[in-house]
Amino acid sequence: MSSTANGKNGTWRNWGGNVTARPAREVAPASVDELAAAVRRAAEDGLRVKAVGSGHSFTSIAATDGVLIRPQLLTGIRDIDREAMTVTVESGTPLKRLNVALAREGLSLTNMGDIMEQTVSGATSTGTHGTGRDSGSIAAQIKGLELVTADGSVLTCSEKENPEVFAAARIGLGALGIVTAITFAVEPVFLLTAREEPMPFDRVLSDFEELWAENEHFEFYWFPHTGNTNTKRNNRSAGPERPVPQLQSWFEDEFLSNGVFQVANWVGRAAPATIPTIAQISSKALSARTYTDIPYKVFTSPRRVRFVEMEYALPRAAVVEALRELRTMVDRSGLKVSFPVEVRTAPADDITLSTSSGRDTAYIAVHMFQGTPYQRYFTTAERIFTAHEGRPHWGKVHTRDAEYFSRVYPRFAEFTALRDRLDPDRRFQNDYLRRVLGA
Repeated sequence: MSSTANGKNGTWRNWGGNVTARPAREVAPASVDELAAAVRRAAEDGLRVKAVGSGHSFTSIAATDGVLIRPQLLTGIRDIDREAMTVTVESGTPLKRLNVALAREGLSLTNMGDIMEQTVSGATSTGTHGTGRDSGSIAAQIKGLELVTADGSVLTCSEKENPEVFAAARIGLGALGIVTAITFAVEPVFLLTAREEPMPFDRVLSDFEELWAENEHFEFYWFPHTGNTNTKRNNRSAGPERPVPQLQSWFEDEFLSNGVFQVANWVGRAAPATIPTIAQISSKALSARTYTDIPYKVFTSPRRVRFVEMEYALPRAAVVEALRELRTMVDRSGLKVSFPVEVRTAPADDITLSTSSGRDTAYIAVHMFQGTPYQRYFTTAERIFTAHEGRPHWGKVHTRDAEYFSRVYPRFAEFTALRDRLDPDRRFQNDYLRRVLGA
């Protein structure tokens, strides 16, 4: 049941390479009972417990010096209910496997993020989202949850059963228990037509409300040091299916977006003065294209170039002003930024600590190539975002603490009170949770 950590002498590393941890022991439970036993045993040994997914968080949300739970044996679909249109899936299932399995069954999630390497519980616990006018984050599609709480008991929750736990645990930050299964709402598989095209930054900003209102899923990427963006509009389609031809897909999504972009970032890291020129070329490399396919093939794309990321959720009404401030800051600061800024939206939801809890939201994500100093860029960007009452993504770099969150989340105290009840001894505590939720 126990295994050793990846890396040297039992060190665990996240995908971005900016977080490491050395757990006392690792456990890969093969059942919910084994997981519950591991939690009870940790309590007997006076150790804290954290579950870790695929390590796609840039924060130390999953780091522990106690017991590290690896969920790779808790995978697969438990149940498909075609009457209720739900699917129940084990928590360690990668989103990729879920998407492929659902498509085989003629089903799909309504919305998803832009990568699918994460586990379903890691993605939902941190509030992973895509973009949508009417459809929210992956967690907003949850209909039921099963979790092992601090005393080793198994708790199920939904809108009807333990509703106060359900309100919070859909984005539970790993603070309320270890999620063992998730029930998602699904729908019959459908087609999306994606329209990707370059558009001037100023035009995107002036037409932002219109672009948001007219499309089910609108997002864009702005390349700092340029006035250029790439926009993406995804809308439901009656068909026919017209996927990107295989060679074109390889050339654009692998060769340009990953291969050439990787090399460009290596050059930029070695010689930062070249970055504005590279940005001009990068921003024009991808030409307009339109294609129609099943949802996960449209929403998600491979991301092989490693980076570090900060993302803030702002009230949607504030996003245009914040982006103008961000552009001014980059231009004046002398910073050299080789990664595009990503902008997406989400409707308000009712999850206690969701970044879009109670308000229509736009997300601004800033990235830096792995291995380049990111602190100055992120610190100045964060100043802009917090001035607009921004809420940072729980799994991405930020410097906020419980005092700040209690101001920007009206229901913050509701979450911490529930945590006091479910985990009074802080079995699931770590340094990150101590900072963001308070002691």
